[in-house]
Amino acid sequence: MFHIIGTGMYVPERIVTNDELATMVDTNDEWIRQRVGIAERRISTGEWTSEMAYKAALQALENANCKPEDLDYILTASVSAECVSPSTACMVQKLLGATCPALEVNAACSAFLFLLETAAGLFARGKAKKILVVGAERLSGILDWSDRSTCIIFGDGAGAAVLSNDKDGYLDSVVTVHGGDDVIKIPHFTGCSPFFTKENDSPYIHMQGQETFKYAVNAICSDINTLLERNSLALDDIRYIVPHQANKRIIDFAAKRLKTSEDKFYLNIEHYGNTSSASIPIALDELNRAGKLQSGDYIILTAFGGGLANAACLIRW
Repeated sequence: MFHIIGTGMYVPERIVTNDELATMVDTNDEWIRQRVGIAERRISTGEWTSEMAYKAALQALENANCKPEDLDYILTASVSAECVSPSTACMVQKLLGATCPALEVNAACSAFLFLLETAAGLFARGKAKKILVVGAERLSGILDWSDRSTCIIFGDGAGAAVLSNDKDGYLDSVVTVHGGDDVIKIPHFTGCSPFFTKENDSPYIHMQGQETFKYAVNAICSDINTLLERNSLALDDIRYIVPHQANKRIIDFAAKRLKTSEDKFYLNIEHYGNTSSASIPIALDELNRAGKLQSGDYIILTAFGGGLANAACLIRW
């Protein structure tokens, strides 16, 4: 169906350490490291989501030896775009100088895997030979910076990949949604209509930490086991599990439940925090450029987040 031929990433230059956050809210470096496993995160000081997406896309295209005019579709994901319309996908198309169709998917932290599933459908219908997929977030713009339970977790950045239909590397997937806003919610501003009477929460990230934690561990383990069973594979056959980088403790618990080493999971949350839809493609790009992925390696990507939505896929590099 398709395989990944190039990866790219971009993170802002501004680094915000735990010690700096401790001057803003009641927290400290040790508390944050123990709670979520983060030491620092990148924060945009002057770049919109679409600009970060564009820079990651350029890196992926270069890595794939591909030009914007070669693309048949651009698919993007974000919960923190600067505009409701035009979409980040449309802005990336303009910045690249491409002319192909461009569309956006909103599935929060799982959205990059939803992009891959969407791309699989386009490839299966014979509608594309090459597709650019990008997850990009400026989560710093939708954080309540006085809330220590959320502002310590998130960061900004973008990750991208170029997909090609010349080889079948997308082997299987699991996509699940449990609709509801009681665990994770990012409200819109309600507007100023004189006719609208319902109230909403403040337009920032709201998250029930313990409920999110339990949901995430269960989703990771269930989805990974489903993929392994359906494809007659064992964890020893998998080179890397690349999870959504939400919380190191979530990964620790999942590894124990799966009875595997934490080293099986690729983690970079310490340096970037939770970048939502961008976290998996950023991790993939790091693995790719470090030469840690060899042709034929089995890799599982797994994600969970608002929706509630979780997804996982089995790919062959």
